[in-house]
Amino acid sequence: MKKRISFIVNPISGTRKKDALPEIIRRHIDGARFEIEIFFTERSGHAFELAQQQMKDGVPYIVAVGGDGTVNEVAAALRDSPSAMGIVPCGSGNGLARHLHIPLNLQKALKALNVAGVKEMDYGLANGRPFFCTLGTGFDARVSDVFAHTRKRGLRKYIAIIAREFIAYRAREYALNIDGTALAVKAMVVTVANSSQYGNNACISPLADISDGKLDVCIVRPFPKILAAGLAFRLIGKSIHKSRFYSSYRGKEIVIVRQKDDTVHLDGDPFTMEKELKISVAPRGLKVLTPLAPLPAFG
Repeated sequence: MKKRISFIVNPISGTRKKDALPEIIRRHIDGARFEIEIFFTERSGHAFELAQQQMKDGVPYIVAVGGDGTVNEVAAALRDSPSAMGIVPCGSGNGLARHLHIPLNLQKALKALNVAGVKEMDYGLANGRPFFCTLGTGFDARVSDVFAHTRKRGLRKYIAIIAREFIAYRAREYALNIDGTALAVKAMVVTVANSSQYGNNACISPLADISDGKLDVCIVRPFPKILAAGLAFRLIGKSIHKSRFYSSYRGKEIVIVRQKDDTVHLDGDPFTMEKELKISVAPRGLKVLTPLAPLPAFG
């Protein structure tokens, strides 16, 4: 008996046109095993609505085809449900897809779904809002906010924004409480990580485990600007945790108090949130399809 699999496609994610995507999906997904449905989003929040309806209709496998924003919407709809989320990465960062070792090539990502298994992963909640990769409230949040209001996309533009904003950005004061332990820090970056990276292989928490029932609190303290390039290479090289300007903690219940209401990014998307952030982990609350999960495929 065929199993239902739905694809929720964001037509404006990334730089590649999606007109031919339905044909490509049907060519690479095993039609003898799966009953395929394809939906295109029409506005922000539509991926959440479509995924939620598919989940309510009993579809076991629902695939987000797009960038980190699309993945966040679909994951938010499927958390704490029997349905599993697949990812076909088509965005700029593709943070969760990279962490799960999902191929970035379109055809390979589709073929990987034919042999994927189901893995249960944690997710985080920040003042009631879910996130699945990272929450940032420092320099990374500033960059996310500027990038979100920029028409031109892509890695080069992202790097240009980082370089420009870094010149003027100043470290800020934070009061943290991690599972009852209080901590006061002055930091350039305070990131709460469920997975290892922001995206584009920028690994802020190289040792993160998305199924350990905890979140990693990653702090980058002020550093001489002359060392910025070296820290950037450590970020890409998955060795930022070895820097003397970096420290991290693990916890289940985290409170971050800032100086005022300010920008926070959740999986790369910026929001203005209260100065006090109450963050918690939902252990193994989302099912995901990944090539590295135990077989047999799809149960």
